[in-house]
Amino acid sequence: MTVRRPSGSWSRRDLLMFFLPGLAAVLTGIATLAVSGNLLLPFERVVVLEGKMASKRDFFEDEEVRRILLKHRIEVHITSSGSREVALRDLADYDFVFPSGQPAGDLITGMRARDGLYAKVHRPFVSPIVLATYREYAETLRGAGIAAPLPAEGSDPPLYYSLDMKKFLTEIHEGRRWNELRIQRHGISNANRIVTQSPDVCGSNSAGTYLALVSFTWRGKGPDVPSTVQEARSRAQSVQHLMEQGLPAADVFKTYVSPEGKGIAPVVVAYEHQYLTYQVRHRAEKDRLDTERVLLYPSSQFVTQPQLIALNGKGERLGELMDTDPELRRRATELGFRILDPAGEVAGDRLSRFLTERSIPVPALRRDNTRAPVPRIRYLEEMISVVGGCPPAELPEGAP
Repeated sequence: MTVRRPSGSWSRRDLLMFFLPGLAAVLTGIATLAVSGNLLLPFERVVVLEGKMASKRDFFEDEEVRRILLKHRIEVHITSSGSREVALRDLADYDFVFPSGQPAGDLITGMRARDGLYAKVHRPFVSPIVLATYREYAETLRGAGIAAPLPAEGSDPPLYYSLDMKKFLTEIHEGRRWNELRIQRHGISNANRIVTQSPDVCGSNSAGTYLALVSFTWRGKGPDVPSTVQEARSRAQSVQHLMEQGLPAADVFKTYVSPEGKGIAPVVVAYEHQYLTYQVRHRAEKDRLDTERVLLYPSSQFVTQPQLIALNGKGERLGELMDTDPELRRRATELGFRILDPAGEVAGDRLSRFLTERSIPVPALRRDNTRAPVPRIRYLEEMISVVGGCPPAELPEGAP
């Protein structure tokens, strides 16, 4: 007699054939999570940190940075604000702030120390203030003896120029026009006055920093920085005509890299990391550099000192990661920042290696450039108020 299997029933072999692929996928997923350190992530609470910052929000809005932080179960919610507002508004609802410049950072830490409040400073990276322009304008300045190419391996034609800041400001002071410098020799005509477009000085750290740089360069035989309110106001009045501002901070560099940028703002204030990141992306997308857009490095240099200030324990956890996490530091380098070591010095040649690997010329800054100091916050605020036409900031009692 033959025993037949009931129709519609499943054999052990059929069951294995059905379930094994799914089981293999589950095990592969578990192994991947374990290797990446994310095995328990779905079961652990993600901590949302509230942060307030200006231009450095670009770092925290980067998708790779967000992914790295999520591995550490951290998500950052950003409130955008100018660096002045970061320093001068109530911070009770925030876990950390990230002002783009040292004066605002010093004001925050000083006031919190006075009031016995939590504040721990982290300085993970820096980025020099530069002037971004186009080749025709840089070469015109070169022909007038105002700019000179900086050495950079693989940079032909040059991407980076040193700018004699005093000569450049003299051209602006005298109302010189681009056509008077014979820009026509480089294939374009521009009858407008020579100006540098900066963001609104009343809300932007880069514009405030550029104001300090202009003031330092144009001071004549006066002190490097003003030491009284009256000196600050007088200094600001003497350089007000050298400043051209108006675009929101977020729009200045976007305008520069847009197709219309050359006709709207041929010279703009920017951070070095913005330009380097742009060139890295351009190289990746089009397999070539954008040799039309170049940088001018002022002979009076001012390296901005962005400070991540933790306002409580949660913010301190983020600050420690910014200082020590290899992935975050690598990503900061990839975004064009100059990483700092624990002593506050630029950490070796990380940025140089990264740029070289991607066939981006490395800017070799001149050693003989003057380091421009920034005025104390009280006097810088007076200068900003005069130049920007905005109400003076109401500094807390006891502010420096």
